[in-house]
Amino acid sequence: MEFIYDFALFLAKALTIVVAILVVLGSLASTAANARERGQDSLNVRRLNDRYQHMENTLKRRFAAPRGWAARLKRLRGGDKGKSALAPSPDPDRARVFVLKFHGDIRASHVESLREEVSTVLTQARPDLDHVVVCVESGGGMVPHYGQAASQLVRLRDAGLKVTVCVDRIAASGGYLMAAVAHRIVAAPFAIVGSIGVVAQLPNFHRWLKRRNVDVELLTAGEYKRTLTVLGRNTAEGRAKFQEDLEETHTLFKTFLSRYRPSLDMDQVGTGEHWYGEQARPLGLVDELGTSDDVLMKLAREHDLYEITYKRRQSLGKRMGTAMESITERLLGGRG
Repeated sequence: MEFIYDFALFLAKALTIVVAILVVLGSLASTAANARERGQDSLNVRRLNDRYQHMENTLKRRFAAPRGWAARLKRLRGGDKGKSALAPSPDPDRARVFVLKFHGDIRASHVESLREEVSTVLTQARPDLDHVVVCVESGGGMVPHYGQAASQLVRLRDAGLKVTVCVDRIAASGGYLMAAVAHRIVAAPFAIVGSIGVVAQLPNFHRWLKRRNVDVELLTAGEYKRTLTVLGRNTAEGRAKFQEDLEETHTLFKTFLSRYRPSLDMDQVGTGEHWYGEQARPLGLVDELGTSDDVLMKLAREHDLYEITYKRRQSLGKRMGTAMESITERLLGGRG
């Protein structure tokens, strides 16, 4: 038993040291990388109609199976290029569709790129004519971060652009907060949506430290400056206030959704549960069943599709810093 006790104590000390090192290294790496990342960003624009035409022509060549090397060479040189319904030539008078992709983590770290992509679209998009399709994949995360991500999509809608959100796999919690801004939500039959709720969790080592005669002093100014702590003693009042804050955040979440999807029955869907696309459609959480591929290929027949991608080239130190911060959050924090 003494060996087990000593080993457990060793693991606790080691975990504390590792967390402290990760915090310090993450902070140093992020600070150093911030000074070098200016001028390393890039904005890419790709016409998706051309991609579809390339796919179509490649398959047509395979089916045609021309005889003789001369015919094959002619096709390879482009002699078989024909007009495709999926790839009409660019026309300045035709409606355009701007395609954005958001892949979210707990910190919604892609929001910085989303900001730039939205700003880029707004420089050229024509209200009441052009559309925006946003492919969202996220299980949610921190409340302020996803609130900012949803606000970026609100910018598109407020500018008079029709917004469609496609959910191929998951748009839950903060991900659904973003999706709800759209005029139309298209989800795959087994995509996960909903999870309209708020959750937070954190460990507490107070009793463990007390048994080892370790005191933790926590000084605050303001009755509720700190409600729950990791190392100090948590009180019933602190827990009640923390729960009250969660309830208020949940109310704000539901109010925001009701603004853009007023037909939702919040008593039914605002329980924190999630649903698959097939189940979500009757509840009004999504409007149609389908995939982003279905939506984009249909639009490509009569629109010019442009995928906008903003990339911030992060240094190795920056990437390590972000990873370390994420690990620290998972060890010490919760998910809202």
